[in-house]
Amino acid sequence: MKHITQHYIGGKFVDSVGQEKFDLVNPATNELIGSVLLGNEEDTRQAIAAAKDAFRTYSLTTPAERAGFLQRFHDAVAARADEHVQALVQEYGGPVQMAQFLVKASCDAILSVKESLKDVPFKKMVGQAEVSLHPVGVAGHITPWNANIMYFCNKAAAALAAGCTVVTKPSEMSALQTQVLMECVDAAGLPDGLINIVNGRGDVVGVELTTNPDVAKISFTGSTAVGKSIAARGADTLKRVTLELGGKSAHIVLEDADLNKALPFILQSGFMNSGQACIAGTRILVPESRYDEITTALKQAVEHIKVGLPQEADTAVGPLVSRTQFKRVQGYIETGIQEGAEILAGGPGYPAGLEGGNFVKPTIFINVTNDMSIAREEIFGPVLCVIAYKDEQEAIAIANDSPYGLAGYVSGEDAARAKRVAEQMQTGAVSINAFAHTPFAPFGGVKQSGIGRENGPYGIQSYLEYKTIA
Repeated sequence: MKHITQHYIGGKFVDSVGQEKFDLVNPATNELIGSVLLGNEEDTRQAIAAAKDAFRTYSLTTPAERAGFLQRFHDAVAARADEHVQALVQEYGGPVQMAQFLVKASCDAILSVKESLKDVPFKKMVGQAEVSLHPVGVAGHITPWNANIMYFCNKAAAALAAGCTVVTKPSEMSALQTQVLMECVDAAGLPDGLINIVNGRGDVVGVELTTNPDVAKISFTGSTAVGKSIAARGADTLKRVTLELGGKSAHIVLEDADLNKALPFILQSGFMNSGQACIAGTRILVPESRYDEITTALKQAVEHIKVGLPQEADTAVGPLVSRTQFKRVQGYIETGIQEGAEILAGGPGYPAGLEGGNFVKPTIFINVTNDMSIAREEIFGPVLCVIAYKDEQEAIAIANDSPYGLAGYVSGEDAARAKRVAEQMQTGAVSINAFAHTPFAPFGGVKQSGIGRENGPYGIQSYLEYKTIA
């Protein structure tokens, strides 16, 4: 049983001023595994003050010096890889293979930012004017539970590369994961105040970050509704914002798709992280001419997906993070039935033998129309919708008929055609025939899936402002 009572502020562990206790629960068993004391406004102000003080000198460092700090940050995180995996599995139920990928991807993200420093034009001549880039100031980071280490590392690395200092508010539901990260930051031996971490609620710590005038930028990953509130609160002090929000991504299966390739891709992109992924491809668009063939194959394929304990190597779908999330997803399954969609696989209730945790049957709906709630709203669980289309242009129209635009997927054998379809999808990224992990390329959404981009030089530049001297 782990009881977390401290934050990380100014280069040291400090006792929490806030005394609200939050219980940490293993989602696979719903057993209590620990607790965390949640910080309050005073904890947050102390962290902001430490970051502001550190910014005075850190903002004057060279890119080469910052690269050295990033390497130390990477090495400290990588040294605890097994413990990060264990915390991910235990605290939010991430299947172990997914947890291992997230830890490696997080380490890769730090190195990709370090490498990208050479691609950022910190100073150049534009005609007779000298244009230089300067760090915006203290950055406030608000990160989610579903891939805490990834967002923590990616955002912190980009900010440090730009010369900014950081205050991070992770989800209170990821406190065990955060504790390991705090210990990594401490072990890295970075200058005091570069990275500060306060456990706490969004409506307390998050609000202070988004309204405090000493915070220049907010980078948030989470729901669209919360992202809108952050943008609104930050407007009074004109905070720079990067918002990576929700999604309802379409996966267009073209008529020439090879199902031996497409089926694994559909299920991987749809059920990744047990469906708890903003980039999940949850709307499966299939041609009418192959509808019966594809849905029959999907039904057979889903039967081979293992739902089970996240620590077991062959588990593909683990538990949802909380009882609340379980009930929410069950509500969407019931809504789909009430709206007239038909269950092809899965459905309401628990998988057999897994009634003690927050497990949901991998569910696929057919006879879905794009105006149904299950096709328009982000469910954040292992629930997919199959929607028929007549021709390529209708498929693109259906894919784009969404308030979201974070990710997209295309399956098809004609590479040129698949790329042509991808180019017409209104979304921040599209993967063709396989999930693409691209840490140097920009990541973010259009429409209500967000503002701004992260990763590589694009992420660094979001923490920089231009100055012109002529």
